[in-house]
Amino acid sequence: MVATASTGPDKGVYADLNDLVALEYRSRGFSLLPRQPVHSLLTGRHASRMRGRGLDFSEIRTYRPGDDVRSIDWRATARLARPQVRIFNEERDRRTFLVVDQRLSMFFGSRVAMKSVTAAELAAAAAWRVIKAGDRVGAIVFDDSSSTSVEPQRNRRTVLRIFHEILVKNRALGVDRAITPQPAMLNVALKSVAGLARHDDTILVVSDFDGADAETRRMVIEMALHSDVLAALVHDPLQSALPDAGQVTITDGQAQLALDLGHAPTRDRVLDMSRQRLADIRSWDRELGIPVLPISTADDPVLQVRALLGKAQAARRRTPRGNGGG
Repeated sequence: MVATASTGPDKGVYADLNDLVALEYRSRGFSLLPRQPVHSLLTGRHASRMRGRGLDFSEIRTYRPGDDVRSIDWRATARLARPQVRIFNEERDRRTFLVVDQRLSMFFGSRVAMKSVTAAELAAAAAWRVIKAGDRVGAIVFDDSSSTSVEPQRNRRTVLRIFHEILVKNRALGVDRAITPQPAMLNVALKSVAGLARHDDTILVVSDFDGADAETRRMVIEMALHSDVLAALVHDPLQSALPDAGQVTITDGQAQLALDLGHAPTRDRVLDMSRQRLADIRSWDRELGIPVLPISTADDPVLQVRALLGKAQAARRRTPRGNGGG
């Protein structure tokens, strides 16, 4: 299947190749790396810094599995009676993995775009941002039947290949295409990236987290022990506020269910289920130390991630009027 650009009535329903490429010029004003402005969601994360000699010293911390034994500070180790390592400021050549959800559960949207399109655009902006920073970007792109991996590289060709894989799965979505929803594919994709990620890699999961369970939580905790893990929780406003729309039909692509949203108890039960799933994932930030970025389908994902990661205001202050730099 060849990925193509979407136009006309497909806008917002399917991802557009031209839009993903154009995001190269808007992928500024944010960073996925640990050091952030004080108002960023990532403030306080422990930076994964290069270990070595001849760099600016930053701190001493407890040895972690995977640390270079040459960075052990023996005096601090003797004093504290546990291995300590010296950490330096310069970032090494980092790798970022984008885990991009294109399942049928993402084929939903009530405002600007489908969740699947919002996820594609956010992943595209992140990919451009990573290679602009001189780092390597790769991806795991998954749908309800399979996942595809792209090896991390530092070039435009790799970014475009990621776009191709996203668009192939995005274009296959549709409620009339006999797709069987597979919530378990979220954990399959996370298992794949866990097998590829190395110490100090960055992992950005862009998903609605449909199907997240105790195993999802366990894998995220385990990956966060050696990598910087971020969760971009893609959601639609209707997941938090259903209208009093009377009789509606909801489909998962296989079965249909008639609901009376004019009936307050029915509407409340549907909302409670949706809100609980969102709350469970958002609690990772507080309970697990995993930054969760709530991304709405109702707004521009790039503007949202800039605001959440705390650099939008600073970038605007630094940019002279009439200058598009940043």
